[in-house]
Amino acid sequence: MPDKPKIRGICETVLYTDSVEASLGFYADVLNLQLMMQTDTMLAFDAGTSQALLVFDRGFASQDHELYGGFIPGHRADGPAHMAFHISVREFDDWKSYLLSRKVAITGEVAFPSGGRSLYFEDPSGNVIELATPGHWPNF
Repeated sequence: MPDKPKIRGICETVLYTDSVEASLGFYADVLNLQLMMQTDTMLAFDAGTSQALLVFDRGFASQDHELYGGFIPGHRADGPAHMAFHISVREFDDWKSYLLSRKVAITGEVAFPSGGRSLYFEDPSGNVIELATPGHWPNF
C-alpha cells in the first residue's frame, strides 16, 4: 500500500459577498490585504505565505463555470461564513485599537486556556472574521 500523501496547508479560503465593491474597500483598506486579482464577480487577496482569500459574488459563485483550462463547480455558503487571520501576540491590542478607530464593531473576544487570543468582527456581507494569535490550536 502506498504512503498516504500529506496535506501541506490551506491554499484558499473563500467568503461570499453581495457587494464586491464594499468587500474590496474592507479587505484592501481596513485590513490592508494586497489585492492580487479583481473581476466584476470576485476578488483575490494575498492572505499570507502561500495563502489566498477569495471573495466571490454570492450569485456568481453558486453557478458552475467553464474556464479555458477546465470546469469549476458552483459553491456557496448559506448564512455568514467564518475565517481567521493569524496575527502576532504583541499586535493583538494594536489590532483591537485600530479596528475600533475604523468604526469596526468588535463582536467577540476570547482568551483561550491554551494561551491564544482572538478578536471577532463582521465584514460588509456579515461574514464573521477572526484575528487569532498563536496558541489558539495545538498546531498554531
